[in-house]
This record gives sequence, C-alpha cells and structure tokens, in this order.
Amino acid sequence: MRGTMIWFNEVKDLGFIQTEEGERLSVLGTGFADGKRPVGRCADAVVSFDVTDNGTGREAQNVVFVTEDAPRRARLRHRGGR
Repeated sequence: MRGTMIWFNEVKDLGFIQTEEGERLSVLGTGFADGKRPVGRCADAVVSFDVTDNGTGREAQNVVFVTEDAPRRARLRHRGGR
C-alpha cells in the first residue's frame, strides 16, 4: 500500500500514516524497514507499507520512504545565427 506520513514522534517512537483510502494507521519505530526511522519533520512524505492486525487494531509495518524522481526539465535548444 501507499500513503503519506502524518507525523512521527522520535521520543515516543510512534507516528501515524494516512493511507490513499483515507484510513489512519499507527506505526511504531520498529515498523520501519531496515530501522530507517524518520528524523525531523516528515509530514506529507510518501511511504509504502504493509498492513498488519496487532490484536487491538491495524498498523503499518515494513514502512519505506518513497523517493519520486522529479520530472525532467526541457532542454534549451541552441539558437544559431546569434
């Protein structure tokens, strides 16, 4: 699944993700793939993740930040004769 980070508190080691469907899921620090927790502001960062049921509700696991390539800019053409 994909979604966006709402926030992550480094001290509490807890945060929330908004799914594309509008569901709000909790994520623990251990839920980030390879231990790559967010540092600093992460609101609106795009993430991919799996959803698991922890017995008291659904939460995100294997969370990975998605880096989307910026669109390529048009190249300026050489103007001859000048």
